[in-house]
Amino acid sequence: MILIALYITIAMVTLAALLNVYRVIKGPDAPDRVLALDTLYVNAIALIVLLGIALQTRMYLESALLIAVMGFVGTVAMAKYLKRGSVIE
Repeated sequence: MILIALYITIAMVTLAALLNVYRVIKGPDAPDRVLALDTLYVNAIALIVLLGIALQTRMYLESALLIAVMGFVGTVAMAKYLKRGSVIE
């Protein structure tokens, strides 16, 4: 039963990631694209964690943490660029 729920969850998170990719490509303006990228890395973290659960290994959790840190830094940098026009002052 858990395995079926795991596969259904992987399918739904993959669909959400594909919809985020569509929003990144088709987004009406830059802040919407940044928000879609932010949500996309959250979905990537979820997929990696679900893959680790499906394969019954802890190896993927470190890569999920790395993506979380890099995604946060990237989102902050893009938000600062959109607000001020430069990242480094």
